[in-house]
Amino acid sequence: MSGYPRAIVPVGHVEPVPRRVRALLGGRFVLDTTRARYGWEWPPYPQFHVPPADVDPAVLVDDGVDEDRPLGRARRYGLRDGGTVRPAAGWRYTDGPLAGYLRFEWSALDAWFEEDEEVVVHPRSPYARVDALRSQRRVRIELGGAVLAESSSPVLLFETGLPTRYYLPRTDVRFEQLAPSDTRTRCPYKGRTSGYWSVPGGPADVAWSYDSPAAAVLPIAGLVAFLDEEVDVVLDGVRQERPVTHFSR
Repeated sequence: MSGYPRAIVPVGHVEPVPRRVRALLGGRFVLDTTRARYGWEWPPYPQFHVPPADVDPAVLVDDGVDEDRPLGRARRYGLRDGGTVRPAAGWRYTDGPLAGYLRFEWSALDAWFEEDEEVVVHPRSPYARVDALRSQRRVRIELGGAVLAESSSPVLLFETGLPTRYYLPRTDVRFEQLAPSDTRTRCPYKGRTSGYWSVPGGPADVAWSYDSPAAAVLPIAGLVAFLDEEVDVVLDGVRQERPVTHFSR
């Protein structure tokens, strides 16, 4: 058993999306719907499935290929962006719980929005929580016996289906043990990272920070977290077991 709650939504689960969903292609909105449905192809998060009537028909290109998809049989489509076509950009289900709906690859469109807020990487699961809680627990981060950070004023970030992440004030991080990295990542719940650090001669991109996180997790702004899967975390004097799997930073 893991030390954190698991994502429990089964593959094949379908629910209505109560939010307006829009997507940009070539600088204009080509998808605009209030009738989208969530469909889970794997447990951690769903994908948007939309009625074809809510997609600009001028951008749809029938690839002429039928495929077996996670939620049923589907017809494959490309997307026309000006004079070019992005192949294998989406599928229209022909059977199963979402028959008639279109599902697009997230990266096939230039940007996605829930209401008027941009969403990155993938849709947010309505069954996931992300809580950033201030704490007085003593957290020490070690690697190979060297202390990388130590703090008694962390912010603990709890995200459904993921290990707890410990965000520490920069003044409690020993940056002389770290080297900055050019890596940047995005998370639909936390936003875009502003910095990464590696351990010279050790694991790459083992620490990161969000200078301007999403509103729901503002307490982590400017703090630094470490990848528990690659470092040793000592919490209140007790060394924690390293998680074996991670999905997000």
